Parts: sequence; structure tokens; C-alpha cells
Amino acid sequence: MQEIKCPKCGEVFQVDESGYAAIVKQVRDKEFTKEIELREAQFEEDKNNALRLAKLEAEKQYTQNLTQKDAEIAKLKSEIQAQQLTQKSEIQETAAQKDKQIAELKNQLDSFSKDKELEISKIVAKMNAQLSEKEACITKLNGEKDLSLKEFQLKEQSLKEKYQTELNFKEEEISRLKDYKLKLSTKMIGESLEQHCETEFNRLRATGFQKAYFEKDNDAKTGSKGDFIFRDFDSENREFISIMFEMKNESDSTSTKKKNTDFLKELDKDRREKNCEYAVLVSLLEPENELYNTGIVDMSHHFEKMYVIRPQFFIPIITLLRNAALNSLEYRNELALIKAQNIDISNFEDAMNDFKDKFSKNYRIASEKFYKAIEEIDKTISHLQKTKENLLASENNLRLANNKAEDLSIKKLTKNNPTMQAKFEALKVTTDDNNLT
Repeated sequence: MQEIKCPKCGEVFQVDESGYAAIVKQVRDKEFTKEIELREAQFEEDKNNALRLAKLEAEKQYTQNLTQKDAEIAKLKSEIQAQQLTQKSEIQETAAQKDKQIAELKNQLDSFSKDKELEISKIVAKMNAQLSEKEACITKLNGEKDLSLKEFQLKEQSLKEKYQTELNFKEEEISRLKDYKLKLSTKMIGESLEQHCETEFNRLRATGFQKAYFEKDNDAKTGSKGDFIFRDFDSENREFISIMFEMKNESDSTSTKKKNTDFLKELDKDRREKNCEYAVLVSLLEPENELYNTGIVDMSHHFEKMYVIRPQFFIPIITLLRNAALNSLEYRNELALIKAQNIDISNFEDAMNDFKDKFSKNYRIASEKFYKAIEEIDKTISHLQKTKENLLASENNLRLANNKAEDLSIKKLTKNNPTMQAKFEALKVTTDDNNLT
């Protein structure tokens, strides 16, 4: 049971687990809906600001281009007008010269012969040809002017269509992103990347990875786990390659953007705990970083046998690492055979060295005990020699004591002792009397 306190009256009442969960869900759903509405309003405002900025930028660019084109047209018009004025003055001068020449020729007609008349007609024809050429040049300039105006109009129309197309594309992209963000949570984004990689692998499992193991890492007893573990085996079911995979992605609206290097330490820890040879981070983080957008990135300068890739390189990196391991498998087998032979030789040498060490140790112990026994014997002999000397000295002292005992008599004992002499004399008299009796 859970206790709930009324914020108005202060009354505390109890509800069961299901009722409490329903209340919590209602509050959470309401807050989540409110958050979605706030996010949607913010996104709509950002979109409108972006559209206004794009339109202002397009109008500014269009105005600049239009102003530039107007300046060019005005310049062309002034040049054409100046050229027309120049050509008109030239034509007028030419016509005046022609009229002057005609007048001069008419004045000379009376004095020149009929042969000169033919020459005059040629000169008139030449003048007419020059006049026609000037008129053709004027027509050509007018045509070029019209062509320039039409070309400018076409460029102007093309520019408008280009900016309109870009604006429509941006609006479609904004709508698509908005729909995508509304449908996916952060967890769903990550799961979609994992599902993509798993689907890509399973499409090729039957043809290229018959003996391979590729499953999610569900062992979290060490405190953490990766996303997928790949292992492949040879014909004798011996593992020759293993890869720990981690998939990382995040929503564009996430406030704290993570970097790929933030996850390498934890991935290396998971790889070592699960006994995998390689570690690969499949990432959509840092989308603007060209280092990760160009291909497979070797991160061995941070952690051993570590790579960062985009999802499109998921299958290629498995193939590359697997083929490299297959190429080295024969050498590894030969190395294992040589290593086993070396182990046999080493075991033989170790056994021989062990026998030598034990024999040497036993010999050293026996030799030490032998010399110790000899020292003990020498000590015993020395002790017995001292005992012998002591016994001999004791025998000499006993002999001297015996000699002294044998030389001992009552006369010597009572010498210079009158009292004892009297006692022994009295004792001697008594003894003699008793013998007579």
C-alpha cells in the first residue's frame, strides 16, 4: 500500500499498488504530453525562424542579383546608345561625304567622258555597300541586346526556381525530421541502430558466416556489457577471431552531445572482461566530424585493437578482420605446433633439470650430514680423549691417596698431640688386659 497526501486538505489516504501506478502513469503521461507540446511549439518556432531567415536570405540574394543585372542592363543600354549615336554620326558623316562626293561628281560629269561615269557608278555602289554594312552592324547590335535581355531573364527565372526548390527541400526535411522525432524516443533511436546491424548480419549469415556466433551480450554480472559479440570458428571448432560491438546514437534534440571517445574506455573494459580480441564502436555520433565520415577509423593509439565506424562499414570491418584472421590462421597453427614441440622439449629439459636439482640437493644434504657425522665423531674422540686424561689423572691421585693411606699410622697421627697419645696408650693397655683374661 502507498500513502498519498492531499495538497489541499492535507488528508492522508492509502491506495493499492495498481491505483498508485495508475496515478503515477496519469501524471507522467500528462507531463510527457506537456513536454511534447512545448517541444513541438519550440520546433515550430525554430522552423518558422529558419524559414524567415532562408526567405530573407533568398530575397536579399535575389535583390542583389537583380540590382547587379539592372546595373549591367543599364550599362549595356548606355553602351548601345553611345554606339548608336556614334554609328549615327558616322552614317551622317558618310552620307554627307557621299552627298558631297555626288555633288562633286555631278559637277564633274560635264567635264568627264563616259568612261568616268562608270567609275562614278562604282564609287556610288561602294558607298551604298558601306552604308548597308553599317546598317547590318546596327541590326546585329540590336539583336545582341535582345539576346542579352532574354539571357538575363532566363538566368533570373532559373535563380528563382533554384531558390524555390531549395526552400521546398528544406521545408520537406524539416517536416520529415519533425515526424521522425515525434515517433522515436532516445531508446528507440539506439535500438533502431542495433536492429539495423543485426539485420545486416543475418542477411549474410547463411552465405558467409555459417559457423559464426553473433548474439547480444546479455551478461552483465561484471557491472556492464556491450551490445553484440561476434565469434567465428574454423573447421575444428576452434575460435580464431572475436569482436565486441557497441552501437551508439543520439537524438538531434539532445542537449548534451556525446563524443565517440567518451565510450572507448568502457568498451575496452567490456572487451577484456568477455575475452574478445577486437572492439568496434558503431556510431552515429559527431555527424559533422569528417574523421568518422570517411571510413574505418583506427583508435589503437587510445586502446589496443579498437575501431570506430559508421553503420555502412559494419559488414566490411567484420569481413576485413575475419579475412585477416583466416590468413594468419595457418601461421598460428604452425606456431602452435612448434610451440607444442618446444613445450615437449622444455618439459624434457625441465624434468632433467629437476632430476639434477633433486640429485644435487640430495647429494648436498648427504654430504652435509656425512661431514657433520665426521665432526660429531671427532668431537666424541676429543671428548673421550679428555675423559681418558681425566681418568688417568684420577688414577694417579688415587694411587697417591692409597700410598698416603698406607703410610698413615697411629704414631704419625698422635705425633705432637700428647692427649691423643695418652688416649691410645690407655686403650692399648685395656686391650692387652682383655687378651690376657
